[in-house]
Amino acid sequence: MSPAGRPPAAGPHRRRAALAVLWSTLRRGTPPGTPGVEERVRSVPALVSDTVAGRYRGPGRARLAGAALGLVYLLSPADAVPEAVLPLLGLLDDAAVAAWAAGALLSATEDYAGWRSRRTDPPC
Repeated sequence: MSPAGRPPAAGPHRRRAALAVLWSTLRRGTPPGTPGVEERVRSVPALVSDTVAGRYRGPGRARLAGAALGLVYLLSPADAVPEAVLPLLGLLDDAAVAAWAAGALLSATEDYAGWRSRRTDPPC
């Protein structure tokens, strides 16, 4: 508690801690036979490139842009509901954005990995 009797303000360090917990949970929760989190994260640049170029029609540009904006929101110091003003609501809005962005990226990268494994490239 702070001297004023309120919980300490949650800043970027709390967000980083929450993202670290999310990352740890995701790493342990990858089902057998699906790509691991590290492999999925490494595939994001190729996913974006193939989507923008029109080779892959999976999540669509709008969904990728939404996930990117969600990640930017989480990493930026600006906050729609500041934790210092409304601690519980401030953390809940960050958690909702993190859950949506993580779910969107995990779903998109899993679908993309399946598409890449089924795709047959013509011989060079």
